[in-house]
Amino acid sequence: MSAFLKLVLLISLFHFGSAARTLSETSSDQTQQPSLKFQYHNGPLLSGKFSINLIWYGNFKPSQRAIVSDFITSLASPPQSKPTSGQPSVATWWKSIEKYYHLLSSKKQYSLSLSLGTQILDDKYSLGKSLTARQIQQLASKGAQNYAINVVLTSSDVLVDGFCMSKCGSHSSSSSSSHIRGKTQKFTYIWVGNSETQCPGQCAWPFHQPIYGPQGPPLVAPNNDVGLDGMVINLASLLAGTVTNPFGNGYYQGPKEAPLEAASACPGVYGKGAYPGYAGNLLVDPTTGASYNAHGSNGKKFLLPALFDPSTSTCSTLV
Repeated sequence: MSAFLKLVLLISLFHFGSAARTLSETSSDQTQQPSLKFQYHNGPLLSGKFSINLIWYGNFKPSQRAIVSDFITSLASPPQSKPTSGQPSVATWWKSIEKYYHLLSSKKQYSLSLSLGTQILDDKYSLGKSLTARQIQQLASKGAQNYAINVVLTSSDVLVDGFCMSKCGSHSSSSSSSHIRGKTQKFTYIWVGNSETQCPGQCAWPFHQPIYGPQGPPLVAPNNDVGLDGMVINLASLLAGTVTNPFGNGYYQGPKEAPLEAASACPGVYGKGAYPGYAGNLLVDPTTGASYNAHGSNGKKFLLPALFDPSTSTCSTLV
């Protein structure tokens, strides 16, 4: 296949889903400035103190839930046992999101604070093992709907419309059941699936051999769980998109129906020197051989995607 045809295929796959962590984000090189201009579309960004509520749907071990909850906790605080000075952290990665707020021309001061909220377990598969987008929204509504981001996480044995076909997760918004001053409020939510048994080569790269594209050896997952470490990558990407483009009129480039957002504008890039099939120059744990680029709470290590820097129009990495 010619290089041109490969590029056309990659672009067509990338634009298949709206506000979603799409499959092609696992192998594209965006270390240079993206071809489309990143724009602010005059809508609100999330601002204030927000809780991230986790809705666990299906079978998850306590150790798996701890991987995600420790990631969320790490967003607001540096690692408890500090590594060598200068080591990258999840909090440092997230702090770069502030650049989007600094660019707002409004005189009002915007700030965002995130914390881990409640965790809801639905291990009885109350809606079955095959879910639609509407059912994902229904599950998301179980969490608090005021100053909250509700995250639905589906286990490896749950099928979701579009999962592994066009996306690895998505974010959206919905009308709240509560009313404030007579006005219907909106809340934001995220869905991420565990791809371990369904499509790890698509949604858990670089921790699994890719289904298509350059075939490099998979990396060792930092928490020794290909499915959950892959979920963290997708959750991180979608969380960045949620806060900077919560209602479809914030920061993004390209068409509104298939926007490239803060992280999805930099697909497949995790460290400097990334190119198709190669995640970049990452840190390696000398004991386990695991690859990562950020330290987190409770001694956890994570691999997080590059974020588009709106002030320089480049993809910024931690390492």
